[in-house]
Amino acid sequence: MENKTVLITGGSSGIGKAIGTYLVAKGYTVYGTTRSLNKYPDFHTFPLLEMDVRDPASVEKAITQLLKKEHRLDVLINNAGVGITGPIEETPAKEILAAFDTNFNGPLHVIKSVLPQMRGQKAGLIINITSIAGYMGLPYRGIYSATKGALEIATEALRMETKDFGIAITNLAPGDFATNIAAGRYHTPLLDASPYRKSYGSVLQQIDEHVDRGEDPILVAKMVLKIIKTEHPKVHYKVGTFTQKFSLILKKALPDKVFEKMLLKHYKL
Repeated sequence: MENKTVLITGGSSGIGKAIGTYLVAKGYTVYGTTRSLNKYPDFHTFPLLEMDVRDPASVEKAITQLLKKEHRLDVLINNAGVGITGPIEETPAKEILAAFDTNFNGPLHVIKSVLPQMRGQKAGLIINITSIAGYMGLPYRGIYSATKGALEIATEALRMETKDFGIAITNLAPGDFATNIAAGRYHTPLLDASPYRKSYGSVLQQIDEHVDRGEDPILVAKMVLKIIKTEHPKVHYKVGTFTQKFSLILKKALPDKVFEKMLLKHYKL
Protein backbone atom coordinates (compact mmCIF):
# COMPACT_ATOMS: atom_id res chain seq x y z
CA MET A 1 0.00 0.00 0.00
CA GLU A 2 1.24 3.49 -0.84
CA ASN A 3 2.21 5.26 2.39
CA LYS A 4 -0.10 8.26 2.38
CA THR A 5 0.30 11.22 4.71
CA VAL A 6 -2.88 12.24 6.52
CA LEU A 7 -3.58 15.37 8.58
CA ILE A 8 -6.52 15.37 11.01
CA THR A 9 -7.53 18.63 12.66
CA GLY A 10 -8.77 18.15 16.20
CA GLY A 11 -6.95 14.84 16.31
CA SER A 12 -6.16 14.72 20.02
CA SER A 13 -9.51 13.36 21.17
CA GLY A 14 -12.94 12.10 20.16
CA ILE A 15 -13.68 11.26 16.55
CA GLY A 16 -10.39 12.74 15.35
CA LYS A 17 -8.33 10.51 17.64
CA ALA A 18 -10.40 7.47 16.67
CA ILE A 19 -9.80 8.15 12.96
CA GLY A 20 -6.08 8.70 13.48
CA THR A 21 -5.60 5.60 15.59
CA TYR A 22 -7.41 3.46 13.02
CA LEU A 23 -5.45 4.86 10.07
CA VAL A 24 -2.12 4.37 11.84
CA ALA A 25 -3.04 0.72 12.32
CA LYS A 26 -3.71 0.51 8.58
CA GLY A 27 -0.25 1.81 7.73
CA TYR A 28 -0.89 5.49 7.07
CA THR A 29 1.39 8.29 8.26
CA VAL A 30 -0.89 10.36 10.47
CA TYR A 31 -0.55 13.80 12.03
CA GLY A 32 -3.15 15.38 14.26
CA THR A 33 -3.62 18.94 15.46
CA THR A 34 -4.54 20.48 18.77
CA ARG A 35 -4.81 24.05 19.97
CA SER A 36 -2.48 23.35 22.90
CA LEU A 37 0.28 20.75 22.85
CA ASN A 38 0.86 21.32 26.57
CA LYS A 39 -2.42 19.56 27.34
CA TYR A 40 -1.25 16.30 25.78
CA PRO A 41 2.28 15.55 27.06
CA ASP A 42 1.63 11.79 27.06
CA PHE A 43 -0.03 11.57 23.65
CA HIS A 44 2.04 9.15 21.55
CA THR A 45 -0.53 7.55 19.23
CA PHE A 46 0.64 9.78 16.36
CA PRO A 47 2.43 13.15 16.16
CA LEU A 48 0.45 16.25 17.12
CA LEU A 49 0.98 19.71 15.65
CA GLU A 50 -0.16 22.85 17.41
CA MET A 51 -2.82 24.59 15.34
CA ASP A 52 -5.70 26.92 16.03
CA VAL A 53 -7.95 26.60 12.98
CA ARG A 54 -9.41 30.03 13.75
CA ASP A 55 -6.04 31.67 13.14
CA PRO A 56 -4.71 31.58 9.55
CA ALA A 57 -1.15 32.26 10.75
CA SER A 58 -1.32 29.29 13.13
CA VAL A 59 -2.67 27.13 10.32
CA GLU A 60 0.10 28.15 7.93
CA LYS A 61 2.76 27.46 10.56
CA ALA A 62 1.49 23.93 11.23
CA ILE A 63 1.13 23.07 7.53
CA THR A 64 4.68 24.34 6.89
CA GLN A 65 5.98 22.13 9.72
CA LEU A 66 4.22 19.11 8.28
CA LEU A 67 5.47 19.65 4.74
CA LYS A 68 9.05 20.11 5.94
CA LYS A 69 8.84 16.65 7.50
CA GLU A 70 6.84 14.76 4.88
CA HIS A 71 7.16 16.90 1.71
CA ARG A 72 3.62 16.04 0.70
CA LEU A 73 0.08 15.84 2.07
CA ASP A 74 -2.29 13.29 0.62
CA VAL A 75 -5.36 13.55 2.86
CA LEU A 76 -6.76 16.39 4.96
CA ILE A 77 -9.55 15.55 7.39
CA ASN A 78 -11.21 18.68 8.71
CA ASN A 79 -12.53 17.36 12.01
CA ALA A 80 -11.93 20.18 14.53
CA GLY A 81 -15.21 21.64 15.73
CA VAL A 82 -17.22 22.89 18.67
CA GLY A 83 -20.76 22.28 19.86
CA ILE A 84 -23.21 25.00 20.78
CA THR A 85 -26.77 24.85 22.12
CA GLY A 86 -29.41 27.33 23.15
CA PRO A 87 -32.39 29.35 22.02
CA ILE A 88 -31.17 31.50 19.15
CA GLU A 89 -32.78 34.56 20.73
CA GLU A 90 -30.78 34.12 23.93
CA THR A 91 -27.47 32.88 22.51
CA PRO A 92 -24.82 35.63 22.79
CA ALA A 93 -23.71 37.04 19.45
CA LYS A 94 -20.05 36.46 20.32
CA GLU A 95 -20.73 32.75 20.89
CA ILE A 96 -22.54 32.46 17.56
CA LEU A 97 -19.58 34.08 15.80
CA ALA A 98 -17.14 31.84 17.71
CA ALA A 99 -18.98 28.70 16.59
CA PHE A 100 -18.86 29.80 12.95
CA ASP A 101 -15.21 30.76 13.34
CA THR A 102 -14.28 27.21 14.36
CA ASN A 103 -16.79 25.07 12.46
CA PHE A 104 -16.92 26.98 9.18
CA ASN A 105 -14.12 29.54 8.85
CA GLY A 106 -11.63 27.13 10.44
CA PRO A 107 -11.92 24.36 7.84
CA LEU A 108 -11.74 26.96 5.07
CA HIS A 109 -8.50 28.36 6.51
CA VAL A 110 -6.97 24.87 6.48
CA ILE A 111 -8.26 24.09 2.99
CA LYS A 112 -6.81 27.34 1.64
CA SER A 113 -3.47 26.45 3.21
CA VAL A 114 -3.22 22.95 1.72
CA LEU A 115 -4.68 23.53 -1.74
CA PRO A 116 -1.44 24.91 -3.27
CA GLN A 117 0.46 21.79 -2.13
CA MET A 118 -2.20 19.39 -3.38
CA ARG A 119 -2.50 21.28 -6.65
CA GLY A 120 1.26 20.99 -7.13
CA GLN A 121 1.05 17.25 -6.45
CA LYS A 122 -1.91 17.02 -8.84
CA ALA A 123 -3.50 14.83 -6.19
CA GLY A 124 -5.14 15.08 -2.80
CA LEU A 125 -8.25 14.32 -0.81
CA ILE A 126 -10.10 16.62 1.60
CA ILE A 127 -12.78 15.18 3.88
CA ASN A 128 -14.87 17.71 5.78
CA ILE A 129 -16.45 16.21 8.89
CA THR A 130 -19.86 17.86 9.15
CA SER A 131 -22.95 16.45 10.88
CA ILE A 132 -26.32 14.94 10.14
CA ALA A 133 -27.56 17.92 12.17
CA GLY A 134 -26.33 20.11 9.32
CA TYR A 135 -29.13 18.85 7.08
CA MET A 136 -31.94 20.24 9.21
CA GLY A 137 -32.68 23.04 11.67
CA LEU A 138 -32.83 21.31 15.05
CA PRO A 139 -34.49 23.11 17.98
CA TYR A 140 -31.93 24.63 20.35
CA ARG A 141 -29.14 23.42 18.09
CA GLY A 142 -29.91 25.85 15.28
CA ILE A 143 -26.52 27.57 15.30
CA TYR A 144 -24.63 24.27 15.29
CA SER A 145 -26.82 23.00 12.46
CA ALA A 146 -26.15 26.21 10.53
CA THR A 147 -22.36 25.97 10.87
CA LYS A 148 -22.30 22.40 9.64
CA GLY A 149 -24.84 23.05 6.89
CA ALA A 150 -22.74 25.98 5.67
CA LEU A 151 -19.67 23.75 5.43
CA GLU A 152 -21.65 21.16 3.46
CA ILE A 153 -22.69 23.79 0.92
CA ALA A 154 -19.22 25.34 0.66
CA THR A 155 -17.79 21.88 0.01
CA GLU A 156 -20.16 21.42 -2.93
CA ALA A 157 -18.79 24.62 -4.46
CA LEU A 158 -15.16 23.73 -3.72
CA ARG A 159 -15.52 20.39 -5.51
CA MET A 160 -16.47 22.17 -8.73
CA GLU A 161 -13.83 24.90 -8.36
CA THR A 162 -11.00 22.38 -7.89
CA LYS A 163 -12.14 19.62 -10.26
CA ASP A 164 -9.28 20.27 -12.73
CA PHE A 165 -6.52 19.95 -10.12
CA GLY A 166 -6.75 16.24 -9.32
CA ILE A 167 -8.15 17.05 -5.87
CA ALA A 168 -11.19 15.26 -4.43
CA ILE A 169 -13.30 16.98 -1.78
CA THR A 170 -16.20 15.46 0.10
CA ASN A 171 -18.37 15.74 3.20
CA LEU A 172 -18.78 13.09 5.88
CA ALA A 173 -21.73 13.71 8.19
CA PRO A 174 -21.79 11.67 11.42
CA GLY A 175 -24.80 11.29 13.65
CA ASP A 176 -24.45 11.05 17.45
CA PHE A 177 -21.27 9.32 18.55
CA ALA A 178 -19.93 8.63 22.03
CA THR A 179 -17.28 11.34 22.44
CA ASN A 180 -16.40 14.11 24.86
CA ILE A 181 -17.99 16.82 22.71
CA ALA A 182 -20.65 17.55 25.34
CA ALA A 183 -17.97 18.60 27.84
CA GLY A 184 -16.64 21.27 25.50
CA ARG A 185 -19.95 22.46 24.10
CA TYR A 186 -21.12 25.99 24.76
CA HIS A 187 -24.48 25.93 26.51
CA THR A 188 -26.53 29.08 26.54
CA PRO A 189 -27.44 29.40 30.24
CA LEU A 190 -30.83 28.13 31.39
CA LEU A 191 -32.34 31.32 32.76
CA ASP A 192 -35.09 31.15 35.36
CA ALA A 193 -36.98 33.98 33.69
CA SER A 194 -36.53 32.63 30.17
CA PRO A 195 -39.66 31.79 28.18
CA TYR A 196 -37.65 28.88 26.78
CA ARG A 197 -36.59 27.44 30.14
CA LYS A 198 -38.83 24.35 30.20
CA SER A 199 -38.46 23.30 26.55
CA TYR A 200 -34.77 24.15 26.28
CA GLY A 201 -33.97 22.32 29.49
CA SER A 202 -35.77 19.24 28.25
CA VAL A 203 -34.03 19.25 24.86
CA LEU A 204 -30.63 19.87 26.46
CA GLN A 205 -31.05 16.74 28.58
CA GLN A 206 -32.04 14.72 25.52
CA ILE A 207 -29.02 15.95 23.55
CA ASP A 208 -26.59 14.85 26.25
CA GLU A 209 -28.31 11.47 26.54
CA HIS A 210 -28.04 10.94 22.78
CA VAL A 211 -24.29 11.60 22.87
CA ASP A 212 -23.80 9.34 25.89
CA ARG A 213 -25.63 6.54 24.09
CA GLY A 214 -23.95 7.29 20.79
CA GLU A 215 -22.29 4.86 18.43
CA ASP A 216 -18.61 3.90 18.59
CA PRO A 217 -16.44 6.47 16.70
CA ILE A 218 -14.65 3.57 15.02
CA LEU A 219 -17.56 3.52 12.56
CA VAL A 220 -16.58 7.02 11.42
CA ALA A 221 -12.96 5.91 11.10
CA LYS A 222 -13.97 2.95 8.93
CA MET A 223 -16.00 5.23 6.67
CA VAL A 224 -13.02 7.58 6.35
CA LEU A 225 -10.85 4.67 5.20
CA LYS A 226 -13.52 3.66 2.69
CA ILE A 227 -13.53 7.20 1.28
CA ILE A 228 -9.72 7.31 1.09
CA LYS A 229 -9.76 4.10 -0.94
CA THR A 230 -12.52 5.36 -3.27
CA GLU A 231 -11.17 6.62 -6.58
CA HIS A 232 -13.96 9.15 -7.13
CA PRO A 233 -15.63 10.04 -3.79
CA LYS A 234 -19.25 11.11 -3.71
CA VAL A 235 -20.30 14.61 -2.66
CA HIS A 236 -21.89 13.49 0.61
CA TYR A 237 -21.44 10.57 2.98
CA LYS A 238 -23.37 9.84 6.18
CA VAL A 239 -22.58 7.55 9.08
CA GLY A 240 -24.84 6.86 12.03
CA THR A 241 -27.79 4.82 13.16
CA PHE A 242 -30.50 3.71 10.76
CA THR A 243 -32.91 6.21 12.34
CA GLN A 244 -30.51 9.11 11.92
CA LYS A 245 -29.82 8.35 8.27
CA PHE A 246 -33.47 7.58 7.56
CA SER A 247 -34.43 11.00 8.93
CA LEU A 248 -32.62 12.55 5.97
CA ILE A 249 -34.69 10.49 3.55
CA LEU A 250 -37.86 11.59 5.33
CA LYS A 251 -36.82 15.23 5.18
CA LYS A 252 -36.52 15.01 1.41
CA ALA A 253 -39.70 13.00 0.95
CA LEU A 254 -42.14 14.65 3.35
CA PRO A 255 -43.77 18.08 3.20
CA ASP A 256 -41.87 20.56 5.37
CA LYS A 257 -44.60 20.93 7.96
CA VAL A 258 -45.03 17.18 8.33
CA PHE A 259 -41.32 16.75 8.96
CA GLU A 260 -41.39 19.66 11.39
CA LYS A 261 -44.15 17.94 13.35
CA MET A 262 -42.04 14.80 13.49
CA LEU A 263 -39.13 16.75 14.96
CA LEU A 264 -41.40 18.41 17.52
CA LYS A 265 -42.72 15.02 18.54
CA HIS A 266 -39.21 13.57 18.74
CA TYR A 267 -38.05 16.35 21.05
CA LYS A 268 -41.36 16.33 22.95
CA LEU A 269 -42.03 19.99 22.23
